[in-house]
Amino acid sequence: MNDDALAKRARYFKQDEKGMRSMSKIMEDMMREAEQNKAKKMAIRLIKMGKMSLDEIAEATELSLDELKELESQAMQTA
Repeated sequence: MNDDALAKRARYFKQDEKGMRSMSKIMEDMMREAEQNKAKKMAIRLIKMGKMSLDEIAEATELSLDELKELESQAMQTA
């Protein structure tokens, strides 16, 4: 990609109203995904420790029981 095209695209995301909204949505989605990944990693650690029920883990991580059952299944396969 040439410098002019890159500069034009950067201006779109920094100065154009639609571009700024688009970038904000992208950033929000990335932050939400990062939070989900962190919660899933924590849940896997808690599942492997075996000291909490899935209901307790769901409350602590705000993940659904279905998600936790899937993570439990995955954790047991890799253990």
